[in-house]
Amino acid sequence: MSYTNIHCLSRQRLSRCPRNQVFHLVLLLTLLTPAAWLPAADSSDLQVVQRIREEALERSRVMDHLFYLTDVHGPRLTNSPGFHKAADWVVKRSKEMGLANAALEPWGKFGRGWSASHVSAHLLEPGYAPLIAVPLSWTPGTNGVLTGTPIIATLEPSQDVDEYQTAIDKFMAKYKGKLRDQMLLYRPLKKLEPQDKAASTRYTADQLRERAEAPEPVEPIDINVDDPHPPSDPEERRRFNAYAPAWVFEQIRVKREAMYSKLYTFLKNEGVRLLIYPASAGDGGTIFPPTAGSAYKAGFPLPPPSIALTPEHYNRIMRLVEKKQTVKIEVEVRAQFYENPVEASNVVAELPGGAKRDEVVIIGGHLDSWDFGTGATDNAAGCAVMMEAMRILKTLDLKMDRTVRLVLWSGEEQGIFGSEGYVKNHYADTETMKLLPEHGKVSAYYNLDNGTGKIRGVYLQGNDMVRPTFDAWLSPFRDLGATTLSIRNTGGTDHLSFDAVGIPGFQFIQDQVEYNSRTHHSNMDVYDRIVPADLMQAAAIIASFVYHTANRPEPLPRKPLPKPEPRERK
Repeated sequence: MSYTNIHCLSRQRLSRCPRNQVFHLVLLLTLLTPAAWLPAADSSDLQVVQRIREEALERSRVMDHLFYLTDVHGPRLTNSPGFHKAADWVVKRSKEMGLANAALEPWGKFGRGWSASHVSAHLLEPGYAPLIAVPLSWTPGTNGVLTGTPIIATLEPSQDVDEYQTAIDKFMAKYKGKLRDQMLLYRPLKKLEPQDKAASTRYTADQLRERAEAPEPVEPIDINVDDPHPPSDPEERRRFNAYAPAWVFEQIRVKREAMYSKLYTFLKNEGVRLLIYPASAGDGGTIFPPTAGSAYKAGFPLPPPSIALTPEHYNRIMRLVEKKQTVKIEVEVRAQFYENPVEASNVVAELPGGAKRDEVVIIGGHLDSWDFGTGATDNAAGCAVMMEAMRILKTLDLKMDRTVRLVLWSGEEQGIFGSEGYVKNHYADTETMKLLPEHGKVSAYYNLDNGTGKIRGVYLQGNDMVRPTFDAWLSPFRDLGATTLSIRNTGGTDHLSFDAVGIPGFQFIQDQVEYNSRTHHSNMDVYDRIVPADLMQAAAIIASFVYHTANRPEPLPRKPLPKPEPRERK
């Protein structure tokens, strides 16, 4: 800067500076002001938000979407007839709403399809009582009515693969040659306690403040690469999960599958007629059944026919047998496998964009469910909300620069397979991190998969760069309870597939309501457990986030690309 220009900075003398010097000084001061060279702050288009709120809260169709996904087309186990009917209905409804390119998109091989058409269970002696029972998914039917006295032959599972393998070896040694034509009470007595807490909960202000705080850093852990397995201590397990490479988890999965294969082959060869489980959680008629391991995989050995009883009924039978009382039960399960299904598919539909139509904003949730209820909270609720968000945007005829894409996933319950397959086909494979051309075209992926609970905020998934943007977009919904931004990661659902290849993927913070206490993977996961106002609120927030993301001048900022994650040890 010249002496003359410095001299002219004095207010008294500014009026005496030549006009061209005044112009250049103003320009210079403008450029030196930080706000001039920082990106413009994001804000909400409040007129559009007002229209979205009115459509979502006063003219909602979200419960109508939910009705068809649950009462009509539930449950929706991947590659089952229920899933295929639900997927076809979503395509049909999407076309009726005026969405483009509505179709089923295959993502790869999944495994066996399965469905049950009948289950009945009765206690006949010492006195008649109906038994509340569900079949375990991907287990065979009974091939007629089974009648007899069950025996106690329990096997206690363990999260530690080595401990469980030891228990299985002892079980097989103890019962070899003793189980032909037997019905097994297959788990220990299930201890029940009186309920002293409400089944339904919502986040308090204190809990949301805690959720907004960054978690404590996780100290690295030494991992025995020659024999890796998750520690039993919860804190050590947290450290292990944070730092273990992908090949470690793949190795553990392979060991666990080999363990189940050995066990199921033994039970089949021994001629076991029926496995009887207590619910792994739940009481009062609610059954959270265990799973049949990897029985969904084509060619994997199948266990014997298997049912789960509500714990009260299981415990009564167990006590009667222990006390050597006369016991007789009657069970029938009819189930069907689909051994050569077509490729598994996701459901896709779009709202084409304008100036940047080759760029996309993706929203989704998983369409598949477990088989015991109708998959309402897990996850027809999320699917219905995302469909409603698309309806709102289309109905209001909102102009958006980027294309908005709805994708409803299959195979989530077995390991987020549908979203992983989609991401691998379109964007990148986590094993190599070789990016495909579409990778740079995705601004964000938004997911909803925690039941009926209203949205209370957003998990930033470690991406603090989006905080100012999301804070601005969330602000108009504070009166609806959405207040919290959390830097934390949250797992277990399909946004992880996008985050794993460096695409901004987000799951919303939701009230738990009855998710873990009553509905998640239970026979009570049904339409009646949904709170309509929660879904209406969620649809308004997501439609607004989508609109603003689609019209933001720049894509959302991205974290550094993850490193390749080989699935086998190198």
